[in-house]
Amino acid sequence: MKTGDVAIATGVSFDLSEDQRAVREMVRDFAEREIRPIAAHIDETHEFPAATTKKMAELGLLGMFVPEQYDGAGMDYLSYVIAIEELSRVCASHGVIASVNNSLVCFPIMTYGTEAQKEKYLKPLARGDWLGAYCLTEPNAGSNAANQETTATADGDDFILNGTKLFVTNAGPSDILVVYAATDRSLGPRGISAFIVEATTPGVTKGKKEKKLGIHGSDTREIAFANARVPKANMLGQLHKGYTVALATLGGGRIGIAAQALGIAQAAVEAAVRYAGERHQFDLPIGEFDAIRAMLADSAVELETSRLLVYQAAWLRDQGRPHIKEASLAKWHASEAATRCAGAAIQVHGGYGYLTEFTVERLWRDAKICEIYEGTTEVQKMVVAAQLLKEHAIGPPG
Repeated sequence: MKTGDVAIATGVSFDLSEDQRAVREMVRDFAEREIRPIAAHIDETHEFPAATTKKMAELGLLGMFVPEQYDGAGMDYLSYVIAIEELSRVCASHGVIASVNNSLVCFPIMTYGTEAQKEKYLKPLARGDWLGAYCLTEPNAGSNAANQETTATADGDDFILNGTKLFVTNAGPSDILVVYAATDRSLGPRGISAFIVEATTPGVTKGKKEKKLGIHGSDTREIAFANARVPKANMLGQLHKGYTVALATLGGGRIGIAAQALGIAQAAVEAAVRYAGERHQFDLPIGEFDAIRAMLADSAVELETSRLLVYQAAWLRDQGRPHIKEASLAKWHASEAATRCAGAAIQVHGGYGYLTEFTVERLWRDAKICEIYEGTTEVQKMVVAAQLLKEHAIGPPG
């Protein structure tokens, strides 16, 4: 049967495994104990949470699906999604810090790297000794990521990189960069290559920290390359095959961002339900009023459909089955659901929801970026439609 079929011949179980439940319990305990007390502070100060990021590393949360032979936790992808969900439920900044290191940096090196690259770079990244960043977006290469203007020119045993990357998550504290550059611009997307670049390489410059609407604890900057010399041994994958690396990497990254959105939506629903039971008007808890109940019910369906889509995409990835459409569906729906759930939570809180003293306004600000990075909602719709047409082999009339 097709992956989109509701019924599967071998049967369907919606129960998490014992290991997956243990991951949820462990990460939730850590998030409540270590992250919640500082979440409002880092949102207010825009500080990168170095201490708790180090603690995430100690728990194996920065290399979750990396095999143990490369110093990772060796978990399945669904466990990783659960971890990102639980981190983001308390603080979306921590969720994206872990998601980028896992999905956008460890994954491509694990999948396309040589053994030497895995020993040198993947191991310390998976342990959390180093933090990774992903350099794809450029001033003229946003949704059209193939339009790479950063160049990599062969020179002896090296490539020389020149160009600028924007909106780089984890940029400031990063040690390792996965960088995409045109090795032959005349070939378009077929002339892009990927590289592992050490952030201390001469010619690599990190710009000022960007001020953002949300995820204030996440360090976002511009990174520029001016005659930065990178060894040919640091090419990730094959020459001119970097766009393939980028697309495969973004497929998993989108599931990670969907999990981040799911965690935000969960937090918003919990906050709305709690407040609806505590706040009284006209001598009744506001949760007794039909208008409030309708908002809670709408949020519940947004949340649960998001979880089903996100977990399905992660499960398919674990099974080694096609999941391009499912990853985009999960990212599209969960991102918009998080914004809607957070908006509803603000409305339930009334005037108090507009105050920074209550977390729901932060949830809305943090949720919005999920509709934009690692592929906008509009891009996800393009991907879903293309996959539908491909699945059903729809061609021109006649």
